[in-house]
Amino acid sequence: MNAKRPLIAVLTGAGISTDSGIPDYRGPKGLWQRDPKAQELVTIGPYLADPDIRRRSWRMRQEVGAAGARPNAGHLALVELERSGLPLRVLTQNVDGLHQRSGLPERKVLELHGTAHRVQCVRCRVRSTMEEALARVAAGEDDPACLACGGVLKPCTVMFGEMLDEQVLAQAAAIAQNCDLFIAVGTLLQVHPAAGLAQVAVDHGARLIVVNAEPTAYDEAAEEVVREPISQALPQLVRRIIADSRG
Repeated sequence: MNAKRPLIAVLTGAGISTDSGIPDYRGPKGLWQRDPKAQELVTIGPYLADPDIRRRSWRMRQEVGAAGARPNAGHLALVELERSGLPLRVLTQNVDGLHQRSGLPERKVLELHGTAHRVQCVRCRVRSTMEEALARVAAGEDDPACLACGGVLKPCTVMFGEMLDEQVLAQAAAIAQNCDLFIAVGTLLQVHPAAGLAQVAVDHGARLIVVNAEPTAYDEAAEEVVREPISQALPQLVRRIIADSRG
């Protein structure tokens, strides 16, 4: 009988997507550093209460241009890991969809904070694509309303002040509890409850590897900490993991 193959869980944050042209939030050059007031654009209370904040938020989505971003070497490394046959689950704090676009099967990607590629009405819950909403903004609607009921549209992301989906969080916790290796990539491990998944994994006996340019809250608990750029470091780490699995 074959031995059980180790389950690898990878938690990814904004840092894995910066080489795709998507700025992070809390890093030295992140959105919050450049414009501390930008955080209110993705905070649910101000977003719902203030039309001006919504207008600025829609402009930000146009300027960030995440829809045209392409996967980078870090994303592709995880595809290589999945195709090696090792059991893999990716838990992502990102909303850019680049893991799926890179070739990872959707069933192996758990989007903890939702997706920026769709929008939803806060009143009637009807969903449509972000592409359609941004086309309306480009055509002159600075705060596009729901076409079905006139309600406020928001991206299908978990904004600050909103709770994570309980089912998604439960799935992520189960993966963290059962994995043998937990890799945190491009995240400072500060935003909870997602960041706490690293602790869950360690508490249940998993090895922890941190790949991030800046120090994180869990460096001391990690078996290995990698500070090199993610697009270089993650492919190297993946190749080492695959080689080790083959003896």
